[in-house]
Amino acid sequence: MNQAQHDLLFSGTVIPAHPLALNVDKSLDVLAQRALTHYYIDAGVGGIAVGVHTTQFEIRDPKFNLYEPVLRLAAEEVSKRNLDRPFLMIAGLSGPTEQACDEARLAKSLGYCAGLLSMGHLDSYSEEALLERTRAVAAVIPVIGFYLQPSAGGRILSFEFWTAFMNIDNVIAVKIAPFNRYQSLDVMKAVMLSKRCEEIAVYTGNDDNIIPDLLTDYEMMIDGKCVRKRIVGGLLGHWSVWTHTNVQLFERIKHARESQTEIQTLLTLGTQVTDTNAAFFDVRNNFKGCIAGINEVLARQGLMQGNWCLLDKECLSEGQSEYIDEVYERYPHLNDDKFVESNRELWKNYAASESI
Repeated sequence: MNQAQHDLLFSGTVIPAHPLALNVDKSLDVLAQRALTHYYIDAGVGGIAVGVHTTQFEIRDPKFNLYEPVLRLAAEEVSKRNLDRPFLMIAGLSGPTEQACDEARLAKSLGYCAGLLSMGHLDSYSEEALLERTRAVAAVIPVIGFYLQPSAGGRILSFEFWTAFMNIDNVIAVKIAPFNRYQSLDVMKAVMLSKRCEEIAVYTGNDDNIIPDLLTDYEMMIDGKCVRKRIVGGLLGHWSVWTHTNVQLFERIKHARESQTEIQTLLTLGTQVTDTNAAFFDVRNNFKGCIAGINEVLARQGLMQGNWCLLDKECLSEGQSEYIDEVYERYPHLNDDKFVESNRELWKNYAASESI
């Protein structure tokens, strides 16, 4: 990670989780996958996270074998744009220690600057084993910790785990996404108590609480001194849709944090964003259709051919499409359909070209 990328990460930015575009036969829709990356770039995001939960963890299954192709496609499209601003390329890392380290080496070879390390789906690992795994991955690539909510495959981790985690060299950030304020607070306290407090950026992944998270300062007395910490940005599945509007909203939040104006308006918007997230993430059915819901919105905008996922069981729940209709109608100011309509063909042309 170069200095400009480091400064961007720590000042705070919008990082959407990159979805997976498929054809109806579940093969990779390469053109749409490439075009999605250009959508995020032109929406004004500060980076993208690829190979994460929203990209579908199943891309690692040998039956699909899509992890390397998906990471490579995103890297190629970002390189194609020759951006004159810092841009964060973050790779999702998961699995047992050897697999996570192999993924980290691959990501680094493709130009990714950090790895978002999932702790989920490792029930046989003790917390100490997870810490050793983190140390091994951090020796390869800068690590962003990831507290994934249990209903999406994560697990509850102790305050003591996070306290030890924050003292690992080359852990540069942490994403909190347990959808539980007590567990989110555990992570914030662990960062603030760490001797590396100033070396760790905190990002929200709490899709149910985005705006309040970004407006809240944390403060506590440590050894007689007042320590303050802020969640500086978001690394979010929710931000993979209506992204242009979300970037504009984030700029308003940053201004409000400094000026202490518009706070009440933004908190009201926060309830509306949470309602849209409930529709996209299928909260009524315990998040069963969370990935399909994101894909459904992108398909409605013409950025995907359909809402298909690699696993047949990953699909819209009964009533979810109607709920998405409702939030479109209730909160028309939150979508970015006009922006997408104006640029969709341009992004497809970018995706089809060898250079720009």
